[in-house]
Amino acid sequence: MILRNILIAALTAATCLAGHAQTSQKITAGKANEYGLVYTLPQTAVDIYIEAEVSESHPGEFYNYARRHLGINDAITTDSRSARVVSALIVPRGIPDPDKRYTAQFKAGQSAYITLSDTEMPIAINAEGGAAAEAPAIPAARPAAPSPLEGEAARQAVTSDMARSASVSKKAELAAQRIFELRETRSDILSGNADNPPADGDAMKLVLENLSAQEAALTAMFAGTTSTRTEVRRYTIVPDSSDMSSRVIGRLSAVDGLIDADNLAGAPITVDIKVIEQGVLPVNEKGEVKSFPKGGVAYNIPGSAAVTVSYGGNRIASATLPMAQLGIVFGLDPSLFTNKKEPYKVTFDPTSGAVLELAPMAE
Repeated sequence: MILRNILIAALTAATCLAGHAQTSQKITAGKANEYGLVYTLPQTAVDIYIEAEVSESHPGEFYNYARRHLGINDAITTDSRSARVVSALIVPRGIPDPDKRYTAQFKAGQSAYITLSDTEMPIAINAEGGAAAEAPAIPAARPAAPSPLEGEAARQAVTSDMARSASVSKKAELAAQRIFELRETRSDILSGNADNPPADGDAMKLVLENLSAQEAALTAMFAGTTSTRTEVRRYTIVPDSSDMSSRVIGRLSAVDGLIDADNLAGAPITVDIKVIEQGVLPVNEKGEVKSFPKGGVAYNIPGSAAVTVSYGGNRIASATLPMAQLGIVFGLDPSLFTNKKEPYKVTFDPTSGAVLELAPMAE
């Protein structure tokens, strides 16, 4: 299958935050919480948006006469359905990891606050959060356009002689004659030779549109009709810390469109995940692994993975993403955020729990 559009998305953490609207809450370390701020680090989920076109074709009433009367050689002769993948988009998203619940402990009498998402994942400490970037453009589903055989113009196109005739052959002949009459009328209007021309430009536009709609309806009676709708569906996976090969996340059916992975009525859409890098603990100047600070602010040092989505033997999307599951947890010294002379702030990647920025609050 030749794909009309292959989207390769490597989206930043800020973009993903903007793409998944959420509320936040600000909690200050104080006596009520014993100067401890509780939060949950994220694990990385991968949302895969698949856009597919599903088409239905139906022969027209006069398909057997399409070549004879109109010279149409490719008229639709049988009912059929088809489906194809148009595009795919990969968007990482942070979700709470129930195994990574932490408390950052601060000194009594010194203020610090944390900004949490609505799912209690850390957004920032001593800051409201990072700057939001433009949200990824998620494709939208579109219904099929009305058939030329629907609507008032199609009814106007059927003459009384056509309606009275009991012969399909005669009806086809009359329909073809009407098509040529409509074309001649349009030509006369455009050339200024019409006996009763439209009064003004707006009237001419309406008349020409109606003539075109009638011609399209009559032509569809010979050539047939095809209606195409666009579907968009989100499939979500939460990878573990290992490679993933040809995981079926969904399927595409010519009858039902995008369906679940366990519905064998469609062709599979698969995902491959290849681990690129594992997160490692930081080391000091001597090359020794640093120790986790007492009461420290836990964060993820993520790894990264290449995510590839395929359909029908073709790669339809790929991205390299930070992945919390491929990393490890380390901590920031909590005294950084309560230093009276120069308190620090930190913002986190909402998809992986990594530190995005660590800087003095004054900056």
